[in-house]
Amino acid sequence: MILIADCGSTKADWKILKSTGEVDTQSTRGFNPFIQNAETIESMLKEDFDDSLAKKEVKQVFFYGAGCSDAHRCNIVEVALQQLFTDAKIKIHHDLLASARALCGTEPGIACILGTGSNSCLYDGIEVIDNVTNVGSLLGDEGSGMHLGKELLRGYFYREMPEEIRTAFEVFCPDGKRGILNKTYDSPTPNVYLASFSKFLSQNKEHPYIQNIVYNCFDEFITRHVLKYEGNQKIKIHFVGSVAFHYKNILDVVLASHSLSLGKVIKKPIDNLVAFHQKIAMQ
Repeated sequence: MILIADCGSTKADWKILKSTGEVDTQSTRGFNPFIQNAETIESMLKEDFDDSLAKKEVKQVFFYGAGCSDAHRCNIVEVALQQLFTDAKIKIHHDLLASARALCGTEPGIACILGTGSNSCLYDGIEVIDNVTNVGSLLGDEGSGMHLGKELLRGYFYREMPEEIRTAFEVFCPDGKRGILNKTYDSPTPNVYLASFSKFLSQNKEHPYIQNIVYNCFDEFITRHVLKYEGNQKIKIHFVGSVAFHYKNILDVVLASHSLSLGKVIKKPIDNLVAFHQKIAMQ
């Protein structure tokens, strides 16, 4: 039995490839080795995995995760997974490679992630060959759900929201200003909390004020990341993630303003990853 996982900071999708050819699906909470240690990750997964998963029968795990950007972070996840799947050979990859494989397959392209966080890479059809450094939620994550949520809250606290949006927001979030600040600064995963405000943005995405927030966040992502890749105007720019998926139209407009071409936009990479690994296994 083979497990293929796509793990973000909020949610993880797991595909179980059985020897019979059947493919099952499970979901767990997401995690990031920059934030959680091996013990915490192991404990979360023990709680979240359905009892139907026969862990002893898993012989291979292909794990693609947010934050798995160096040997140390990959080792944190590997240690946690090895405690669960004791008989499995485990391979840990960055979620950037998952995005590139899911979006581009074996063709060159620029693959971008716009979910709770953000990232991007230049892919040659085999490997990631360039990556504008992801500096994380404190310094970066432009264009992400966290970035959108932060800009929305800034508009609220700095009294920049139109009255109708402010009124709707206070209904959506009755915690008040002090409650929002407490949850932001007391939360063990503030990036996830800030990204949760993407729901309000989505509910009001036809309003010009909201569209302007989304446009500016996307434009900052394109300017600071995508435009840095050589040959960016000659290849497609692909996106994965809920933020990109829900605001595809605005994303298209931003790209066009920079003379860039939009390629695939998918919500989750997991199904495409399964197809990629099945194809590779047959070669």
